[in-house]
Amino acid sequence: MKAIVCKEFGPPEKLVMEEVDEPRAGEGELVIDSRASTVTFPDALMIEDKYQFKAPLPFVPGGEAAGVVAEVGAGAEGFAVGDRVIGSTMLVGGFQEKVLVRASATRKLSENMGFAEATGLLYAYGTGYYGLKYRGNLQPGETLLVLGAAGNVGLAAVELGKLMGAKVIAAGSSPEKLSVCLDRGADETIDYSKEDLKSRAKELTGGKGVDVIYDCIGGDFAESALRAIAWEGRFLVIGFTAGIPLLPLNLTLLKSCQVIGVFYGAMVQKQPDLRDRISEDLIKMADEGKLNPYVSARYSLEEAPQALRALLDRKVTGKVVVEANR
Repeated sequence: MKAIVCKEFGPPEKLVMEEVDEPRAGEGELVIDSRASTVTFPDALMIEDKYQFKAPLPFVPGGEAAGVVAEVGAGAEGFAVGDRVIGSTMLVGGFQEKVLVRASATRKLSENMGFAEATGLLYAYGTGYYGLKYRGNLQPGETLLVLGAAGNVGLAAVELGKLMGAKVIAAGSSPEKLSVCLDRGADETIDYSKEDLKSRAKELTGGKGVDVIYDCIGGDFAESALRAIAWEGRFLVIGFTAGIPLLPLNLTLLKSCQVIGVFYGAMVQKQPDLRDRISEDLIKMADEGKLNPYVSARYSLEEAPQALRALLDRKVTGKVVVEANR
């Protein structure tokens, strides 16, 4: 079968497509005929050896795949060949025609959800739901500021914030990207390429400040956002696409606020009961039509390096997917 392989660390252009052995389902495992895999920043960081988890070379990037069950291993109860599913690969193995997943990290999909739309349900929406509900304790009527709101993870947080009853302020780098955020439910927007993030966030909250900040990008924007936080606000650290920031801790004292890490990938390993609860809630919301994942581009398996390059060059709105079996 065909797979995209990282044989040496470097930019996406160093990835190669080649023939590899098909996986076989072991104890508690499934093999999925992949229909779509989401493309994420962890994928881009891992191939350059810049992520906190280092995969041994050679490896197949891709942390999630949606498709049809092709093989059921012993002990993988509740699944049958032909089931439509979404499964987590635990960071590697997604960009290939057949994908090996643990049954415990796989969920069935209803017929009313497309494979491309389902990708990222366990990653982007999982991060958002874990962060907003279980780490940030977002409450109805509070204000939520999402940095990097037009990306895959950011848009999921915008949608979930609205479902949880918050007033959502989406911050992004262009009117086009922010228009997508408004379509997904954002109440207000901040174009931080033109507007001062701190002063605009303060203005939009009547001077009170933001109750919860969901920071997908870091960099210089993190401190500006923290300066706009409300008394006893919660600053959720999600990712660092703009670089790892240095925050003045005196601000946490002055605002009596919290800076909270949100590491969904580690949580799913350390807290399997919570992982299952979150994934069950998200699948239910998706089945009920409450989630509206936005797929902006679809690439063939051979075009996976181009998909990763578009992500790194900040040309992506929402999610892009690799479709291995078009």
